[in-house]
Amino acid sequence: MVPRPTGFLLAAAAIAVSPGSAADAGASAAERVVRVVSHEVPSDPRLQRHVRRYWTPERMTATAAEPVAAPRALRTTGSFWTSKGLVARTTGKVFFSLGGRDFLCSASTVRSANRDLVVTAGHCVKAGRGAWAENWIFVPGYRDGTSPYGGFTARRMFTPDAWSQGGDGDYDVAMVAVAPSEGRHVLDVTGGQRIAFGGPDGRRTLAFGYPSSGAYDGERLAYCGGHPTGDPRRETTGQGLRCDLTRGASGGPWLSGFDPATGTGVVTSVSSFKFADDRGTMYGPRFGDPVRRLYQRAQHG
Repeated sequence: MVPRPTGFLLAAAAIAVSPGSAADAGASAAERVVRVVSHEVPSDPRLQRHVRRYWTPERMTATAAEPVAAPRALRTTGSFWTSKGLVARTTGKVFFSLGGRDFLCSASTVRSANRDLVVTAGHCVKAGRGAWAENWIFVPGYRDGTSPYGGFTARRMFTPDAWSQGGDGDYDVAMVAVAPSEGRHVLDVTGGQRIAFGGPDGRRTLAFGYPSSGAYDGERLAYCGGHPTGDPRRETTGQGLRCDLTRGASGGPWLSGFDPATGTGVVTSVSSFKFADDRGTMYGPRFGDPVRRLYQRAQHG
């Protein structure tokens, strides 16, 4: 096998990973039998209060760095989102603990039967074959240390077993059913984006998230936009988007068919990783039948 460069996930701190190789992906995503693995978080109000107290504003902003300004455009390798619209409410930051360390990611609400569903990257809930995340909370609409819609703790996490048990980057996706906050479901508070399967496959797509290193400090929503393309080296079955968003953007939604006037689109992937020798391209997994089954299970969970 030809050696492949090491990839890296885009969590707030680096976690080494390699996406599935061409040999591993010899059977296509549609052909592979991928099961859904779930983890139930104890439904103890005291635990929910502990998680909310744990994530103080000081702890949330502990990894901040100085930002730089960037112009707003629908085709960009990196800009701050300065408009409002639905995307400013449905996209948020995820804070969690793993192996005794604190991390952050990005995520988005999606329309669902339980009105509680958030989509993110698999490594934002579980370290591949390792442990499930603790102290997990989703803060929609986060900006400059504020939580305008409150925080929603996890009650059940779902990932494909190809990620949970094998760390396969082609399945680096997770759905999290969050607990209501003050008696309200997250979708009743923020609304949710639509989700679709089988893309993005070259359609104009915007990737949103909270990058937290380099030119970004994680305090404001940022995005990149363009037309995703396949991996020329065939190291992954996912698609790549020219994008300079950094760690912390992991799990942020890729919105195809995006309307900048309303901030609405269709979630067709999430930010997952970059190759070490190509830091200018962000890759996201294909939302094929395994992710469809993941969604169907999670939206009733």
